[in-house]
Amino acid sequence: MYKGKKVAVVFPAYNAEKTLEQTVKDIPKKFVDEMILVDDCSKDGTAKLARKLKLTTIIHKKNTGYGGNQKTCYKEALKRGADIVVMVHPDYQYDPRILEDMISPIANGTASAVFASRFLYARDPIKGGMPKYKYIGNRILTFIENLVLRSNLSEFHTGYRSWSKELLESIPYEKNSNNFVFDTQIIIQVISKRFRIREIPVETRYFDDASSIDLKSSFQYGFSIFGELIKYLLTKWGIKKYKIYKK
Repeated sequence: MYKGKKVAVVFPAYNAEKTLEQTVKDIPKKFVDEMILVDDCSKDGTAKLARKLKLTTIIHKKNTGYGGNQKTCYKEALKRGADIVVMVHPDYQYDPRILEDMISPIANGTASAVFASRFLYARDPIKGGMPKYKYIGNRILTFIENLVLRSNLSEFHTGYRSWSKELLESIPYEKNSNNFVFDTQIIIQVISKRFRIREIPVETRYFDDASSIDLKSSFQYGFSIFGELIKYLLTKWGIKKYKIYKK
């Protein structure tokens, strides 16, 4: 328990055997009640290692995609009584040691979601190894997303986020996509329902075993984000209703 709140850390995992142990090792266990790994039909020993590390381990018989994996993560955490759910990629790209900063605003009631931002950290992400095309794409997409959603986030595309139970129970995330655009959809839902978001800086690392989408996939991801913003605006203006964005 952390200030009377049950905390669950969830790992949406796919072929994370090489980086999982280090990620788990760096998580401050004193703040965590349960760690849940959802293995999305990995081809390596991710699930076996997760059990060895004594994580609650759930295995998808078929690959459901990044969004589908997150859906299972959140449903399982809520089913097990979590008040705060922290989602962190198990690829050791994001520094998991800042966990208390990820949960304290929610526990204190000053935020319903906390995002760890690479662009608030003192060191430029490019100097930390972030590919330039990812940096430029992230900045452009974040600018456009802020413009459309009338928000002021430094980053929309972090892989380290925490949510309150009340937030997850209030948005239709289960109706979202099973692919990478799930992240954009859930953030649009959170902003449109006016939940409070806090951002904190996080150090990131880029190396061969850290998961990352290639240039072609990045372009596809970017276009899918534009599509979601259009759907949100059409729903907001009453031109066409998309259920995932209806208030």
